[in-house]
Amino acid sequence: MLIQERYRLLKQIGKGGFCKTFLAVDEGQFPPIPCVVQQFSPQNTTLTVFEQKAQCLKELGKHPQIPALIAYFQDDEYFYLVQEFIEGINLAQIVEEEGAFNESQIWQLLADILPVITFISDACGGLRLRNLIHRDIKPENIIRRFPQKNKEGNLVLVDFSTAKVFTDIDLLIAEHSIGSPEYAAPEQTKGKAVFASDLYSLGVTCIYLLTQISPFDLFDVANDCWVWQQYLTSRISEHLAQILDRLLQNSVSQRFQSADEVMKAMGIESKIQNFKFKISSSSWQCLHTITENSITLSSVNALSISSDNNTLASGDDKIIRLWDLNTKKLLTSLEAHSQSVTSVAFSPDGKTLATASDDKTIKLWNLNTFHEIVTLCGHSHAVKSIAFSPDGQILASGSWDKKVILWDINTNTEIYTLTKHQLQVSSVAFSPQGKLLATASFDRTIHLWQLTTQKSEGQFQNHPCCTLLGSLLGHTRAVLTIAFSPDGKILATGSDDNTIKLWEVSTGQLITTLSGHSWSVVAIAFTADGETVISASWDKTVKLWRVSTAEELATLFGHVDSVSAVAVSQVAQLIASGSKDKTIKLWQLVEQQES
Repeated sequence: MLIQERYRLLKQIGKGGFCKTFLAVDEGQFPPIPCVVQQFSPQNTTLTVFEQKAQCLKELGKHPQIPALIAYFQDDEYFYLVQEFIEGINLAQIVEEEGAFNESQIWQLLADILPVITFISDACGGLRLRNLIHRDIKPENIIRRFPQKNKEGNLVLVDFSTAKVFTDIDLLIAEHSIGSPEYAAPEQTKGKAVFASDLYSLGVTCIYLLTQISPFDLFDVANDCWVWQQYLTSRISEHLAQILDRLLQNSVSQRFQSADEVMKAMGIESKIQNFKFKISSSSWQCLHTITENSITLSSVNALSISSDNNTLASGDDKIIRLWDLNTKKLLTSLEAHSQSVTSVAFSPDGKTLATASDDKTIKLWNLNTFHEIVTLCGHSHAVKSIAFSPDGQILASGSWDKKVILWDINTNTEIYTLTKHQLQVSSVAFSPQGKLLATASFDRTIHLWQLTTQKSEGQFQNHPCCTLLGSLLGHTRAVLTIAFSPDGKILATGSDDNTIKLWEVSTGQLITTLSGHSWSVVAIAFTADGETVISASWDKTVKLWRVSTAEELATLFGHVDSVSAVAVSQVAQLIASGSKDKTIKLWQLVEQQES
């Protein structure tokens, strides 16, 4: 079974009440790499809950002892999580093959796993970034990694299918019992799991590994107590026995309340901070949502910020709106297109605005008078993307008629037509030096064109000549957006395959693939220093990536529907995002106290 035309399910390796787990391979990588895919039934999981869990797992996956989240999406009504495949053997298999654990092995297990539990349950300085209860800690869900990296940290906690992010209100509400009955705490079996419930499950895991006897048989129901010590095959210290007994207390109040508390009892307090998640000293926050009570915005399709960073242009439905970025107020509305506005672009000198539309036309507007200058007609289908050359003399337009047209801005005439794409053209972009034009298409390719000039006979102006240099191949679905870095050395491309790719322009070689979005990437922009690329997706998020390391720096949440456009101020640290939720949000870098 192939999911998203990328993830091939090989065999089922687990099943819960509402989740099936599969061993799979990611055929989007070459060679294909193994991964784990979890399928959730829509009858038991809502989109909101699924997205909340996925975003939490994305954060948790940064820990070296938790599988990284590769992707998440909805396909054919089911919800899917794609996670890193951990090569190794779980503790249930180890105890079956090697026999019961000794005391030193249990100490090592606790030292390895307790910091992970601290990490997933940590409220993170009151910001509550995780607040997660795993709810299914057991030998099968703890894997000893192969090859082992070092003496410590080789155990990986897996299978977060039953995990939940808890708020104070959630902790008061009873749910259906979930998890594995043999290892679940008494309060969890009643639908009221708390953070100490994971500690109880870890304690039960330890006594099973020490005795190799089912936990059901280690509990004396008649006397309501554990009798695990009677089944030990080798003696353990009183210190370890006391710790395990306290982990196993039926009453939550008598149990250890946190993993930190257990580690203190073990005498490894100094290790606690090694696994704490450090909040960045700066973060992006939405400081303003552009809207006015008297204005009913439609789905925001396009955004552009003027070169002086004072004006934001937006296209929503048939209307173009200009906003003052200093006052956040509407300057004016431009109405002339008969169908949705799909792309907006300021000329480099800031005197002209170009707009493209599904009505097959491009319009140029005088920004001093806000009057229409001209309508450019030449495409036979919706125009989806426009871009000015750095000198402002040429406008490129890409259309669903599979064509790219170059227009002379001085004469407002069509001067060149490019027809190499096999399907709709979705995006066009000039290199900052003006020597290259990149075009992207639904045919999954990006074409790079060399622009040269030739003097037309009988005329004084120079007209461009385009030569196809080559094509970039690698995306598995339509390429929807492209952008050059400020130095022109890197081209970023976003696709319907949910990824961003960075290409070396001089060689056409792929530098790296950025994976993290769970739906189509529809807009891309670079910051002025070229160190960060910003992506917008239909998954309702905007993400920031460090170009040099391919590291995901931040995810901006706030839109309640697909994000369709993004623009970056080249002076201020400001990002504008537009969405189908009919809002424009302004994000700014804000310094914070480190917790």
